[in-house]
Amino acid sequence: MKHSQKEIAESFSNGNFELTFPYLSENIVWHVIGENLFKGKSEVLANCRQTSEYFKSVQTDFKTDDIIATYNRVVIRGTGEFIRDGKRVNLITACDVYEFNDHHEVEKISSYCIPENK
Repeated sequence: MKHSQKEIAESFSNGNFELTFPYLSENIVWHVIGENLFKGKSEVLANCRQTSEYFKSVQTDFKTDDIIATYNRVVIRGTGEFIRDGKRVNLITACDVYEFNDHHEVEKISSYCIPENK
């Protein structure tokens, strides 16, 4: 089944990385602004797998506030709350910008993740 650009972006932003793997360009660049830069599919996959392991150690609550989709671009804005043993570990407000190439592959992701002090 072929997924839409919107579905691919929303899955990635909500931590459902596995679904997105077939849609990642070999030359993808994922820039987590102010934190990390992952170049190439192997680096991005490795970070997705590491992040998935963290998600298994906490209860996650992802909420999507907005999705803006235009030709070969999708923007997802929302929050992610992480809870362990009934206590909030972290609350992140995030905005992910996805750029697709003409082959329906994600070529670039820019992630803006801001921790909330609540």
